Amino acid sequence: MKKEELKLTMEWDKTFPKSEKVDHSKVTFVNRYGITLAADLYAPKNEAGKLPAIAVCGPFGAVKEQAAGLYAQTMAERGFLTIAFDPSFTGESGGNVRYMASPDINTEDFMAAVDFLSLHDKVDPDRIGIIGICGWGGMALNTAALDTRIKAVVASTMYDMTRVGANGYFDAEDSEEVRYQKKAAMCAQRLADLKAGDYALGGGVVDPLPNDAPFFVKDYYNYYKTERGYHPRSLNSNGGWNVIGCESFMNQPILKYSNEIRSAVLIMHGEKAHSCYFSKDAYAAMTKDSKYTDNKELLIIPDAVHTDLYDGGGKDAIPFDKLERFFTEYLK
Repeated sequence: MKKEELKLTMEWDKTFPKSEKVDHSKVTFVNRYGITLAADLYAPKNEAGKLPAIAVCGPFGAVKEQAAGLYAQTMAERGFLTIAFDPSFTGESGGNVRYMASPDINTEDFMAAVDFLSLHDKVDPDRIGIIGICGWGGMALNTAALDTRIKAVVASTMYDMTRVGANGYFDAEDSEEVRYQKKAAMCAQRLADLKAGDYALGGGVVDPLPNDAPFFVKDYYNYYKTERGYHPRSLNSNGGWNVIGCESFMNQPILKYSNEIRSAVLIMHGEKAHSCYFSKDAYAAMTKDSKYTDNKELLIIPDAVHTDLYDGGGKDAIPFDKLERFFTEYLK
């Protein structure tokens, strides 16, 4: 279990201001595939004793210096020890093939974060929760279905990346024929990459923004491509994932056993988000035929769009008071 020596940026390079209420440091830890992950640790100042802890990740294609760090720092201000980490193959984390994603490895990333927190000398290992944002909301639910140490989970403005990979947006490509064509294109791309000796990038958020772009594309552009949320290491802000980077999401549903999650779950989504159907359907599936529904909640936030839950959208859309109450209740 040897750590890779990672090149970590020590200066403050987040998309949000640094808080004077918490101590910030860089940490690393290793997942069970031997990949070293980089994280920002936020610890509330002047707190004594063992603390409840939260690991945060997302959105899918973002880095810890964006939304995940904002969530982590804000929850640290409220008394939790938190980490925001970069997934394998992205950001400052290791993995010698860049810009790949895996339902299995990315679930393991969250579990490795729980490992790290469980062994931290300032953390109570019986009071650990996780927050997943966007595509990492689905990963958080998948992790909670596997990791019995997690006591509380928040999925914020979530995507089910396996569903969108197989069915397209709004399930508009949910057919065997369309899936076959997408699989065939990926298989052809694998050979093209090998011949080229490098992996072709799929492209991040479209830039320049077309005049006829749908609203959700404009929503992403307004976050990832502007001063509001741009970061030089963010995949979505720049060249995106590899074309074949998310290939395995095509046939690996991640929410198969979500109705067996015993820990507390809060799924929250903006009312006007294009992606809201993911959360509504995930909540319905999680509670159907489940024996563990008393600690499950779906929160729909009025007037909020998808990226409003990345950074508040300039209207304080992220219900941090609610998150504090939720984690305080279930990490006790």
